[in-house]
Amino acid sequence: MSKPKGNVNVVAAWRFAAVACCLLAMLTAVLWRVVSLQVLDTEFGFEFLQGQGEARTIRFAEIPAHRGKMTDRNGEPIAVSTPVVSLWANPAILAGNRRAIDQLAAALGSDSDKLTARVDAAEGKRFLYLDRHMRPAEARAVLGLRLPGVYGEREYRRFYPAGEVTAHIVGVTDIDDVGIEGMELAYDDWLQGKPGRKRYVKDLSGDLVRDLGVETAAQPGRDMALSIDLRLQYLAYRELQAAIQRTGASSGSVVTLDTRSGEVLAMVNYPTYNPNRRQDFDYADYRNRAITDLLEPGSTMKPLTLLAALESGLYTPDTIIDTSPGRIRVGRKMILDPRNYGQISVATVLAKSSQVGTSKIALSLDEGAVRDMFVRFGLGEVLGTGYPGEVSGELPQQRTWRPIETVTLAYGYGLTVTPMQLAQVYAVLANRGNRIPISLLLTDEAPIGTRVVDEKLTGQILDMLTGVTESGGTATRAAVKGYSTGGKTGTAHKVGAGGYAADRYIAAFAGIAPVTDPRLVTVVVINEPKGDRYHGGEVAAPVFAKIVAESLRLLNVVPDAPVSRGAA
Repeated sequence: MSKPKGNVNVVAAWRFAAVACCLLAMLTAVLWRVVSLQVLDTEFGFEFLQGQGEARTIRFAEIPAHRGKMTDRNGEPIAVSTPVVSLWANPAILAGNRRAIDQLAAALGSDSDKLTARVDAAEGKRFLYLDRHMRPAEARAVLGLRLPGVYGEREYRRFYPAGEVTAHIVGVTDIDDVGIEGMELAYDDWLQGKPGRKRYVKDLSGDLVRDLGVETAAQPGRDMALSIDLRLQYLAYRELQAAIQRTGASSGSVVTLDTRSGEVLAMVNYPTYNPNRRQDFDYADYRNRAITDLLEPGSTMKPLTLLAALESGLYTPDTIIDTSPGRIRVGRKMILDPRNYGQISVATVLAKSSQVGTSKIALSLDEGAVRDMFVRFGLGEVLGTGYPGEVSGELPQQRTWRPIETVTLAYGYGLTVTPMQLAQVYAVLANRGNRIPISLLLTDEAPIGTRVVDEKLTGQILDMLTGVTESGGTATRAAVKGYSTGGKTGTAHKVGAGGYAADRYIAAFAGIAPVTDPRLVTVVVINEPKGDRYHGGEVAAPVFAKIVAESLRLLNVVPDAPVSRGAA
């Protein structure tokens, strides 16, 4: 017997309701999942999914920032950054594509087999530089081939308009535009810009699909003005180069200071290097000899010895010194003059550069008086210019002084200085005893100096220094037409393996012009001149005269002396 139809309808209704509830629950679950993934901020919500998507498609690229410009005191550029393009490849894409590599090698002017080997060696990596710092037009020609896996990256390269003329003071940057020498290194933080950042979408192959815009703008580096005058820098370089080639010397340096501000108007060395030609770099030529190399200054220190004598009250410029018979024995050493000058004044001792006269004066002073004067003039101390590698030199410190040590120090042996320190010594004399800081940067404010010796006494030394360049002095070739000049020669034996070498010299001249109202101090150092002419008055003094004569004219300094025959 069959069941009543009414029961069948009841069961069917129950099943329908159950299925409907299940379907509704499933739909609700799906809707909840969709909402939780795309609307609600849950652990694996829309922000998580967006982050995962962006992590796989969005990349950040650095926007390079150019370094600040470096100029001379007149605004002439001496270091600028120019845009370049560096080509790079994705080896994972380029490897195995011989045709593309052949085209790329031809466009780059390189060997196809060598390029293939480089790409194969980088297999598994996603970045390989092909060529750095290409000219934009050349890079565009390569990128125009649209080779798979080859890309371009904008960068900046440092360019130095004055080349080797300013190389030693300006310095150089490395291939990544980071300062590694000179002022580029000393002020790298100031000159360096801050790179920016932009977002872009990439595809599976790493190619750019869409630029999403700049996230952080690049900030260029700050500009800076050096104290040098490019006109004087070229002039000093030209004359130094000519002197080195003429004398056969191994090297040389020239420093010119503005006596009023302490600014370095010119600082050159030879040999030098061209910072624009990295492939030709000889690292031995990197050294800024004017501020890192030490020398015994020789007779250029005698003005300070005589200044100590004047300060003692025992001497005046007119005090007579008996130098007969042209020699003096100090301990076991015989000190000689070129000839017997007889009885001469203190001023003539300086003009003739008499070793005997200087020795007698030094021996009559209190022990340590000469060294104390050297200390007050800054010898044995770092100048504080901030230039990398700047050295202090050495000034002997004795508890007791033997006579020979007193004498040799008095005429410039037994201590070491840099050409820049020697320039500072004469700048103090030019400022009549006021010592002001040396600066490689353009200064807007008048420097504050420190008085280290009486103004009247330094004035007397200045007058005595003019006798060195006048008739009868040791540096008549340092005279300049129309201007009063004063200075001192120095000819020092170089130290060799067995002591002082008999045939190796450093010839120097340190001078001031015009003496009546000092404007420039210039120091010329010629290292190891060859031949019979090696004295400072023969080798360095003429270079001083040529540099100073033209420099004073370029600076429009009014002549203060009648023109004399034989002057530069």
